[in-house]
Amino acid sequence: MGFRFEAAPNGKNAMALYEHVFIARQDLSNAQAEGLIEHFGQILKDNGGSVVGTEYWGLKTMAYKINKNRKGHYAYVRSDAPAPAVQEMERLMGLHEDVMRVLTVKVDKHEEGPSAVVQSRTQRDDRGDRGDRDRGPRRPRREDEN
Repeated sequence: MGFRFEAAPNGKNAMALYEHVFIARQDLSNAQAEGLIEHFGQILKDNGGSVVGTEYWGLKTMAYKINKNRKGHYAYVRSDAPAPAVQEMERLMGLHEDVMRVLTVKVDKHEEGPSAVVQSRTQRDDRGDRGDRDRGPRRPRREDEN
């Protein structure tokens, strides 16, 4: 039993909504990592899909090493594309030497606004500097402590 892709009733490939997250090697620059987002978005467009939105999440520390890397550039892409376009993009990501991991999820609808990762980053930035807090009076030092 194999996978069978059927055309939509109008004769064209059915479009579905997807969310893709990929991790690129840590030794790339930010510009190169963002260039990968554009590159793979163009692959989707060339195969009949469209990119709804992209986010560059930055260089993050991973929970465990992947291909001897402790960090990776995380990228997020929202797309509206037929299944063959997504399969081609995933195939090319697997062959690309700078891409370490790929996750693609089919969704019913795209969430409005920025992703949870970007929202948490902006909330963290809004908290401001914590160094100006007054921690109250300190207890006097005892002579027998070093």
